[in-house]
This record gives sequence, C-alpha cells and structure tokens, in this order.
Amino acid sequence: MKQLPRPARRALLVTHVAASVGWLGLTVGLLTLGLTAYTTDSAATTQAAYSAMKVFGDWLVAPVALLSLGTGLVLSLGTPWGLARHRWVWVKFWLTLITMAATIFALRPEISAAAALGIPDSSLVAAPTVASTAYFFMTAISVLKPWGLTRRGRRLRAATASARKQVDARSVRQPA
Repeated sequence: MKQLPRPARRALLVTHVAASVGWLGLTVGLLTLGLTAYTTDSAATTQAAYSAMKVFGDWLVAPVALLSLGTGLVLSLGTPWGLARHRWVWVKFWLTLITMAATIFALRPEISAAAALGIPDSSLVAAPTVASTAYFFMTAISVLKPWGLTRRGRRLRAATASARKQVDARSVRQPA
C-alpha cells in the first residue's frame, strides 16, 4: 500500500490513540460496574449497575472497538511499520481481533442477560478484567515496540537493502 501523507497519518494516529484509550476506559468502566454489581448487597444497585453496563455495551463498545481496529489497520498498512513486519504490530492486531470478537459476541449477550435478571454474575467481573489487562498490554507494546521484525519483515528489509546496494553501485562513477 502507498504510504500515507504526513497530515493523514497524524490524524489517523490521533484517532487511533483516542479510540484505543476510549476502549480501555470503557472496559475499566465496565469492570467498575461489574464489581459494584457483584459486591453490593442491594438488588437495586446490582440492577442499576447492569443496566448501565448494558448501555455501554450496546451503544459504545462495538463502535469504539471497530474504530480502533480500523484506524490501526490503515495505519499499519499505510506506514513503514506494516501489518506483518513487526511482531508487536502483529500481536496487537490479533489481540484486538480476539478481544473485539469476545466483547461483541460473548460479553454483550452476558451483560444483556444479567441486566434482565439482576443477579450478581462473576463473569462480568472476570471478562472486563481480562480485557483491561489485554488493552494495557497492547498499550505497553505500542510504546515499547518489543521483539523486532517478523520473518516477513526481515525478508523485506533484506530485499530493500539489496536493492539500495544495487542502486548505489550503479550510481558510483569512477574518476577518469
């Protein structure tokens, strides 16, 4: 894919970071509400917490997760980082897909059931805990960029270096 122009790349990066931080914040909010519902002695508080979780789950989590995934994909494909060149990008991509699918297809229905029943549910503490941990991990690897290149990334780097050497060898002129 062609490299993104700097203004587009910067706008996408800001959007990606904002969406990712928003997704993390929503998940921490879901964890807080899940803990409240699970630990309270009040049936009304449990019901209110699960109702609030349902609003977050139904209206905010999926769009924010999709925005994070979409902007991350465009950034990876439109910058030198690439999608499968660096291990940290590849790990982040797969963790994002897995957590997004788990959130949309497993957590949301569980929240809906809990909101309907109003009975404390430990899975609504466990799932946001795992998700929050995954998002903190993805944030850390985004900052630290560990593990180096993938096999594909090493091949691409070697091919680029070889092509540069060939161009440099042709452009050197021998003095007369």
